Amino acid sequence: MRPPSYHIVVLPGDGIGPEVTREAVRVLEAAAEAFGFRMTTEVHPVGGAAIDARGDPLPAPVQQACLQADAVLLGAVGGPSWDHLDRAQRPEAGLLRLRKALGAYANLRPVQVPEALAEASPLKRNIVAGTDLLIVRELTGGIYFGEPRGQDHRRAWNTMRYTREEVARIARVAFTWAKRRRGRVASVDKANVLEVSQLWREVVAQVHREEFPELELEHYYVDNAAMQLMRDPRRFDVVVTGNLFGDILSDLAATLPGSLGMLPSASIGRRVGLFEPVHGSAPDLAGQGKANPLGAILSAAMLLETLGQEAAAQAIRRGVETALAEGVKTADLCWAGERPVSTEVVGQFIANYVRQQTPVTP
Repeated sequence: MRPPSYHIVVLPGDGIGPEVTREAVRVLEAAAEAFGFRMTTEVHPVGGAAIDARGDPLPAPVQQACLQADAVLLGAVGGPSWDHLDRAQRPEAGLLRLRKALGAYANLRPVQVPEALAEASPLKRNIVAGTDLLIVRELTGGIYFGEPRGQDHRRAWNTMRYTREEVARIARVAFTWAKRRRGRVASVDKANVLEVSQLWREVVAQVHREEFPELELEHYYVDNAAMQLMRDPRRFDVVVTGNLFGDILSDLAATLPGSLGMLPSASIGRRVGLFEPVHGSAPDLAGQGKANPLGAILSAAMLLETLGQEAAAQAIRRGVETALAEGVKTADLCWAGERPVSTEVVGQFIANYVRQQTPVTP
C-alpha cells in the first residue's frame, strides 16, 4: 500500500515570513519522515514580495497553484515599503483575494497557554495557565462585506448583513470542532440591540437543537464575552461569532499567552485550507534570527490535522510544549534570567523531537 502524498504550496511572504515558514517546512518534513507520508512543497511569492517580483500581490499563476494544492502555508504579508500603494494593490489585498479564491469562510484560531508560558502572560498565572480555547470566526460576511457601504463629505455608512445559510454553515464548523474537543460551544452576538444578531442566535440555536443536541451551547453578548475572556478564559472551549466580533475577540484572546508569535490559524471552506501564524511581517526583525516560529509551526500542525495526519500533528504540538518546557525559546517568550535562542534553533529542536516519534515500520 502506497503511503499518502500531499502537495503543499508555501507562500513565505514578507518580513519574517520566509524565516518562520522555513522552520515550519523543516518540521513538516520531519513529520513526513517519522509518520510515513510523502510531502512535496512548491514555493511562490505573495504580498509585497510578489508586488516587487511581478507587480501583483497575488499573481494569477500563484493563485492557480494554491487552488491545485492540498494545502497552503503562508508566512506573513505587508510592510511599510508598500504602504503608499492603493488599497487594491497592497500586499493585504492579495491575502484577501486568496481567501476568496479558496472559499475560506471560517477562520480557526486556537489559543493555548501551557504552564511553561503562564509567566509570560500579562494576566496572572492562576487565571491563564491551562487555557485551551478555539475561536471560530465567520470570515466572508458581516459588516466588512455587507452592502450598501460608502462615504461622502459629511457621513459614512456600512451594513452588517448575514443570511441564514451563512450563519448555519459557520455554526456547523464550530459544533463539529467542539465534538473533537470538550463538547462546549459559546456563541457570541449582540442580540439585545442588533437584528442581525437576533438572526444569528436563532440559527445557531436551531443548528444545535436539530444537529448537535448532545453538545452544550451558551449564548454571550460580545461585551460580556470580552470580559469573561480576560476574567476566566478556561471557561471557554469553542467560541463562534461573526466577522467583526471575531476580529476583535481573537486579537483580545491573543494577549493571553503573552506573544502573538505563539498563535496559529487556519482559514477553511472548500477543499484547500490556508494556514498561517497570526503575527504580522515584523520587518524590523527580518533577517536577524529573532523571529518566533512557533505560530508557523503550530499552523503546520493544524494543516496536517485537516489532512488526516492527526498523530503527526499531535507530535508537533508535543514538540512545541517540550521546547517551551526546556527553555528553547526566542526572546519574545523569555523573562529575566533566560537566554533566548534563534529562530533556526527552535525549528531544529522541534524537528528533531518529531523525527524521534513513532518510527515508521517498513
